[in-house]
Amino acid sequence: MLSIIWLGFFIAAFASTLYQWLVLDNSNIFAEVVGATFDMASLSVEIAIGLIGVLCFWLGLFRIAEHAGLIQQLARWFDPLFRQLMPEVPKGHPAIGSVTMNLTANVLGLDNAATPMGLKAMQDLQSLNGSPDTATNAQILFLVLNTSSVTLLPVTIFLYRTQQGAADPTAVFIPILLATSASTVTGLIMVAWLQRLKIWHPVVIGYFAAFVLLMALLITYLGSLSSASLSEQSSLFGNAMLFSVIIAFLLMGWFRRIDVYEAFIEGAKQGFDVCVRLIPFLVGMLVAIGALRASGALDVLLAILQIMFEWLGINTDFVPAIPTALMKPLSGSGARAMMLETMNTYGVDSFPAKVAAIVQGSTETTFYVLAVYFGSVGIRRVRHALTCGLMADLAGIVTAILVAYHFYQ
Repeated sequence: MLSIIWLGFFIAAFASTLYQWLVLDNSNIFAEVVGATFDMASLSVEIAIGLIGVLCFWLGLFRIAEHAGLIQQLARWFDPLFRQLMPEVPKGHPAIGSVTMNLTANVLGLDNAATPMGLKAMQDLQSLNGSPDTATNAQILFLVLNTSSVTLLPVTIFLYRTQQGAADPTAVFIPILLATSASTVTGLIMVAWLQRLKIWHPVVIGYFAAFVLLMALLITYLGSLSSASLSEQSSLFGNAMLFSVIIAFLLMGWFRRIDVYEAFIEGAKQGFDVCVRLIPFLVGMLVAIGALRASGALDVLLAILQIMFEWLGINTDFVPAIPTALMKPLSGSGARAMMLETMNTYGVDSFPAKVAAIVQGSTETTFYVLAVYFGSVGIRRVRHALTCGLMADLAGIVTAILVAYHFYQ
């Protein structure tokens, strides 16, 4: 599946390049596309190198947490839930703790911490994989939940809107929460259906009810704050939580009489090796995306969608935000650039700009997450992970558009 899509990107880019050269007489298009492939190849290495420091740091902390028994304790707390969702993972396995910490980091919007935590979780799940090049059911569920994970505090979206001069930078908070919730629920249902998981089990419903109650309380509290206070509280809460986790790991290791520095170095040594293994997978995916963007294939698709929606009699006010939606599953930086371009062109408080911001916060970057997480453990056969991830993306994007119409028109 992934090979077909990857090849399709290059075919679409080549067809669009030929059209611009032969029909539009754009003699520079080949140079632009080739230049984009080199740029994306370099960017792939830059991303991997940029991860080395933070990955070494968090893997070192994880090793301290493992020696101190923190990961095992966290696994016990969520073991009843994941026993239903990941029945092949043994009771009390460290993977449960790693998965829980990654999803928690995503919920809190702790981007820098979420990636190394996710890579650690994928490595723990890989230790149970009898076919190392093929994704297991548990790895697929984890990846889909990761790429569609609910983000309660989308601080980066607020910051971009603030930089662009939005009158109320946090006005998109509730719409983003609704869109990303729809994405997560859709992803979970798709995986549960394909893997025949018992999501209606009382244990699963109990954990889900507790999560909904927590979200309701948090929304009630945050909804009572002013725009400035909401942004401040979001940033404070996320960073305070992150630093508290670091201190807790270190103190618990010291309390358990562990040589915390040696344990940290032992874990940190793994960071470099993981990042090196990522490079081929990132190069393959980002080069294809770069060629697709530079060739103008996305612009053609946007024009076709504009005509189609007008023919169907659908309000097309959201169409200028479609590039962000199309780019979101492919490239996080690309989607961010599309969002900022929409804000600059139409105004940060315009309807298309608000739709783009909600879409940007509705899901993660599916192809990037798939390439990084599966690539870090050498998985090449992704099975239904991509399909479920893209369905979650679609649900989040559609919900983002519908919610935007409800809130702003």
